[in-house]
Amino acid sequence: MKWFTVKIFFLLVVALLVNYSLSESAPNKTSELKKVMVPFAQETVTRITIVGDTGTGERAYPPGFSAVQKAMRETMPDALLHLGDFVYQPEMFPDSCPDRYIDEIKKNLVEPYPLRLFVAGDNDLPAHKSKPTASGCWSKIDPLDSGFDNPKTPRAFEGTRVVGNALIGVILSFPWQDPTEWLQPRIQEAREKGLWVILAFHEPAITTAWYLNKRDTLLKQLSALKPDIVLAGHQHSYERFHPLSLDENNAFKITTSETGKYQSGDGTMHIVSGGGGATFKPFADLQKNEEHTAPKEVFDALAKRALMNHFITLDISRGILKGTVWRVCVKDDPDDKWNPRWRSRKDFWKSITLECDGKPEGVAIYEEFEIKAKTRKSNSLTREPPPL
Repeated sequence: MKWFTVKIFFLLVVALLVNYSLSESAPNKTSELKKVMVPFAQETVTRITIVGDTGTGERAYPPGFSAVQKAMRETMPDALLHLGDFVYQPEMFPDSCPDRYIDEIKKNLVEPYPLRLFVAGDNDLPAHKSKPTASGCWSKIDPLDSGFDNPKTPRAFEGTRVVGNALIGVILSFPWQDPTEWLQPRIQEAREKGLWVILAFHEPAITTAWYLNKRDTLLKQLSALKPDIVLAGHQHSYERFHPLSLDENNAFKITTSETGKYQSGDGTMHIVSGGGGATFKPFADLQKNEEHTAPKEVFDALAKRALMNHFITLDISRGILKGTVWRVCVKDDPDDKWNPRWRSRKDFWKSITLECDGKPEGVAIYEEFEIKAKTRKSNSLTREPPPL
């Protein structure tokens, strides 16, 4: 019995020694796995939803406004960027801004979005001789956005805010003042941090909708700042231009792409997005208006355009800025009083079609575009040697 007990004890000791030896000699896979995974930080993507000319009020197109707002909410963005013209009221030189407009703005454009940046449109500012039906509601609208993150504002209603992987710059169009002095240092700082640069204001620098030559002013100033995207509203349509810049002779340098995919540094992409609920205005060339029809080189830079209710989502990571344009088609009810066409009795409408004509009601992708950042040096998996 004593011998049996000693034998059992001896076998247990041997087993423990073997197990210890194996555990010491085997590689620690968990430890090695952690060493490989550490350099890879999780990529963050910021979604910004963009809309312009939503048009709360009697001069707007309520069915389009409602459909666009419903579709926008379903995109679940991190931020909303509104390009101006919140209210289209009917009175000449109104002396007040009715609370019903502000209540609708709060419900549709404030409460659903955790962060908001608003651009002042000409219909939001006080009425004047050349814009007698402007609402004067901006003093009530402006406090509803999230504000800027730099306390030094150049002018009222102008400033910048970093949203995820992008610097958003908001500029006042009325009146326009060269933003270079205050905006260039902020853009330079953003570039040093690897951020995308997006600028937003109301009246576009380039458009085929109602052409005004701004080559020596807005276009020249913006080209020198070299933002990735410039966004504007004002024109009740959608337009996207290929990335462009100006050479030493002020001529266009255009980078075209049939696929909508570009490289950062190709130039600035200009987008006009004014289809959030306002009535559609035909492009000048379709109206046969020669004075405001854009010259050929502007059409050469044009990638896409349409008359439609729409909004845009930008999904922004460090390496890629991806845009999706959402077309929103509304069923035309012949029994209601609403018409999506501006001055619908004009003869030019007989030959002009809307993007949603003949298409089913609902939301669909109209187009996608992408800007890829220049190649960055990737994180190395090789561990640095310990210091001597």
